Amino acid sequence: MTASAENGKRGQSMQRPAVVALEAWEAAREQMLVKEKAQTRARDALAAERRRMPWMAVEKAYAFEGPQGKVSLPELFEGRRQLIVYRAFYEPGVFGWPEHACRGCSMVADQVAHVAHLNARDTTLVFASRAPQADIARLKARMGWTIPWVTITDSFDKDFGVDEWHGTNVFYRDGERIFRTYFINNRGDEQMGGTWNYLDITPLGRQEVWEDSPEGYPQTPTYKWWNWNDAYVPDAEPDKKWVDVSDAGEAAFRAESANTKP
Repeated sequence: MTASAENGKRGQSMQRPAVVALEAWEAAREQMLVKEKAQTRARDALAAERRRMPWMAVEKAYAFEGPQGKVSLPELFEGRRQLIVYRAFYEPGVFGWPEHACRGCSMVADQVAHVAHLNARDTTLVFASRAPQADIARLKARMGWTIPWVTITDSFDKDFGVDEWHGTNVFYRDGERIFRTYFINNRGDEQMGGTWNYLDITPLGRQEVWEDSPEGYPQTPTYKWWNWNDAYVPDAEPDKKWVDVSDAGEAAFRAESANTKP
């Protein structure tokens, strides 16, 4: 049987929803939109609660191997305040070694957005595995990944719950002190990769004025910091043309929301 015939056969056995005209379809979508908006608000509230979680001080020194040699945990921040570390399984004994990393971890790597957007929010993303740097460099070149990727050399993975399964740890640096602020693993890792999802698990969040954050947290006007991934300049003021465009877009969105609010 050909692939097209097989797909047709599968389609015939599906219990498909009703097929309706435009008016009925839009009415159904509006009903679903009420639930989707509620979910969005709940997600924002959960992120706000996450930003108020207690922190855990990291007292132990950890060492990694990077492309330029030995690097400490504080150095992984690259001068930024926030650090996200994803434990990717790529090492002897992992399915796919040495040609590939774990299939699941590789799917995560494939989904990671350009890190320049995270960097612009004072956040560094790093992948960490036990494979030697030469293997990591070869894998990154083969797969087209540009994510910073270091080699674990000590008990970092065991100490932070990622020695036997993947997971994402979040850290905050305050001067010389480092704190673990959040941890997500298992199915929670499925949603990671996008800039917004990463920022939502950090202690500072997206750092936009609409967010419910503790007093004193950094916040800037919504949308205004966005930029092309090759055009971010430290401490630069938002481009006036982009501010005008985003202001107009936000005003139109607010007006529409006011008219359609359930």
